Amino acid sequence: MCAAMLGLAAVLHTSALAFAALKWGGVAYLLYMSWQALRESGALSVEGKISERSSGRVVVTGFLINILNPKLSIFFLAFLPQFIAADEAHVLARMLELSGAFMAMTFAVFVVYGLCAASVRERVISRPHVMAWLRRSFAAGFAALGAKLAFAER
Repeated sequence: MCAAMLGLAAVLHTSALAFAALKWGGVAYLLYMSWQALRESGALSVEGKISERSSGRVVVTGFLINILNPKLSIFFLAFLPQFIAADEAHVLARMLELSGAFMAMTFAVFVVYGLCAASVRERVISRPHVMAWLRRSFAAGFAALGAKLAFAER
């Protein structure tokens, strides 16, 4: 969000080199993730026993996952600023308002995801062939996204 307010989206929009570097970095990362998923030799390892974690640790882990997620950065850098008028008197307040709405909706969606995942967890992790199929599907998805990004125009 801070980078978006500082004009990084405008830099990526006007600088072909910066945009290309970010684009090809993303392609390389997606292909790397695909290769890692395919390289995995067996079913994904999931421990049956869940260790207790403090609420603070869960919050910190969730925060780090989200702040380091490139999709979130791209959203705040490229998409969200489009909804702020050029003549907006209070740009920071408007950006915080839009960001808050986005975070509230994301939280609601993640709660639904978590509840759905918890309901099918045991059925999925107890079957190695299902886990192998999921791993291959993820690899194919990462490779397809990398190819799409590689051939995408500005």
